[in-house]
Amino acid sequence: MIESPAFPVMPARFERTRRLRRSPAMRRFVRETTPRPDDFVYPLFITEEANTRREITSMPGQFQISLDHLPEELADLGSLGIGAVLLFGLPNTKDPTASAAHDPAGIIQRAVAEIKRLAPDMLVITDVCACEYTDHGHCGILVGDTVDNDRTLPLLARIATSHADAGADIVAPSDMMDGRVGVIREALDRAGHEMVPVMSYAAKFASGFYGPFREAACSTPAFGDRRTHQMDPANRREAAREIAIDLAEGADMIIVKPALAYLDVIREAREAIDVPLLAYNVSGEYAMVKAAARLGWIDERRVALETLTAIKRAGADRIITYHAKDAARWLADPDE
Repeated sequence: MIESPAFPVMPARFERTRRLRRSPAMRRFVRETTPRPDDFVYPLFITEEANTRREITSMPGQFQISLDHLPEELADLGSLGIGAVLLFGLPNTKDPTASAAHDPAGIIQRAVAEIKRLAPDMLVITDVCACEYTDHGHCGILVGDTVDNDRTLPLLARIATSHADAGADIVAPSDMMDGRVGVIREALDRAGHEMVPVMSYAAKFASGFYGPFREAACSTPAFGDRRTHQMDPANRREAAREIAIDLAEGADMIIVKPALAYLDVIREAREAIDVPLLAYNVSGEYAMVKAAARLGWIDERRVALETLTAIKRAGADRIITYHAKDAARWLADPDE
């Protein structure tokens, strides 16, 4: 056979990998990783204001909601097959010591009780931190302009215990104080909540992707930043150390946050640990997709599902994501 530039002589044997991509049905049949609605945890911002459903400007499609809007929210989540929520509270009053965070009649405590009443099977995870409840916006007790690690630990233990008292299924400390997992575990056990797991934000980076969240949770620091306790984005090995420390202190589950820019950390964590691993697809990651889609630059559905697939492919067992409801609808109606 004479070889021509247009039709080169083919080798006698070569791999036709395209056989497995030739149709939508074939691609679905061999697909290795597919997110499911029950992979998702949906964040909710609960405000103490009454009769409120306020869209978050920097997070289109996300809302600050009051307790009276929980029934419709839970019905929507249930219909989509989403079985877990992560709660953030927006109190009416704030003070230097975050006293509203552990108030038995506080907004999160009431929200937990209401969700368990309305939807007993909904898994309720509570964020344990002080930043939404302090008038200075920092994650703990200040001494001068510095968050005092050890003075903050008893506060975090009180917050976590109050959430468990209200009926929370899981408590999730996000403050990044040293030693907080052990202190929270001990406090929960002493209070009779030995069966309430601790889901630790073990690898939480000081990320620029958190901007929209600070609007949503009304938690922008009055001064300074959180780089003394959240991790340097440049450090991969340190994340492994933080995860190992939290597991040794009694964490039952681990969160890596953010997700998309830290897929390498998720992958390494998955290979190193056997406990459930979650990734937080954070507000900035969500907002970028929304903004680009509104400008017509990307296909939101395709990019969001690709992102969630990548996070799961990297090794996350569950994904905390603001795209949860949209993604559940898209997955129920595949486009190919």
